[in-house]
Amino acid sequence: MPIWIFRICTLAAFPLLVYQYISRDWFFVLGGLLCGAILLAGEVLFKRMRLIKIMIGCTGFMIGYVLFLLLEAALGSFGTPDMLNFWVSYDKKVQLGCLIFGVLISIIKARDLEGLSYTGHHLKVVDLTALVDGRIIDLCEINFLSGVVVLPVFVMDELQKMVSSKDPLERAKGRRGMDVASRLQELKDIEVRITNKNPKGASMEEKIVALAKSLKAEIVTLDFNINKLATLKKVTVKNIADLTTALKPVVLPGETMSLFIMKDGKEKEQGIGYLDDGTMVVVEEGRKHIGKRTEVSVYSILQTSSGRMIFAKVK
Repeated sequence: MPIWIFRICTLAAFPLLVYQYISRDWFFVLGGLLCGAILLAGEVLFKRMRLIKIMIGCTGFMIGYVLFLLLEAALGSFGTPDMLNFWVSYDKKVQLGCLIFGVLISIIKARDLEGLSYTGHHLKVVDLTALVDGRIIDLCEINFLSGVVVLPVFVMDELQKMVSSKDPLERAKGRRGMDVASRLQELKDIEVRITNKNPKGASMEEKIVALAKSLKAEIVTLDFNINKLATLKKVTVKNIADLTTALKPVVLPGETMSLFIMKDGKEKEQGIGYLDDGTMVVVEEGRKHIGKRTEVSVYSILQTSSGRMIFAKVK
């Protein structure tokens, strides 16, 4: 049965039960309707809240109650008659204030507490290069990257330093990284957490890997050094650059394609063109076709550490 049918039936049941078994006065019937609405509101609220948040709120409630008991014990042992009279008159209000204080403190600090409460591969620790690159936004928007995105505070601090840099390029990268972090937090389909954990490490790369290892999380990066270091530490890495390379169109020797030749190559009579993904195509005898779209035939593919090169001839 759809959940909304259940909710409507629940909302209607309360006033009907009040009307049938308690009183037919409209005031009591409205009270029953209000009780049903409160119950449904509580159901929706608790459904949207994660269990850890409910536990943190309960912990704050207990802290507030313990604080009230300590105050009561202190006044009972050291309080003057006037203070005792005041306590007797306002003890319930003080108790309510302590409970609210405990719950508010727990809610305010919930993010820090929650960041220490769970681990697993559903956590994705994002490093500096992934934030500056910005393609992580696209991966999250198409639900290709799922789970909880973890933004370390020391990475955010490094972005802030870049924003304050005198170098225009460094400053632009810092602003882009801060903008990407802000947009990640605005996404509705992805959960973003900021952690204050700052593990020991001589470099940013070592801190990222140490944090991911302590959380049993995965790393999202474009940094080749982090990729190698994480492999040594047996930490899973999702390298956006590797994903981009893997998604490049497959071109086979002998295949024919239409290519716009942009410029001349290093060797005599060579022309240079590019595929849509940026792969360079070296065209033999393509110099005279510069500035034109020409049919070329692939005869060789070279895979290097910096990427892939395709060699072709004018058909």
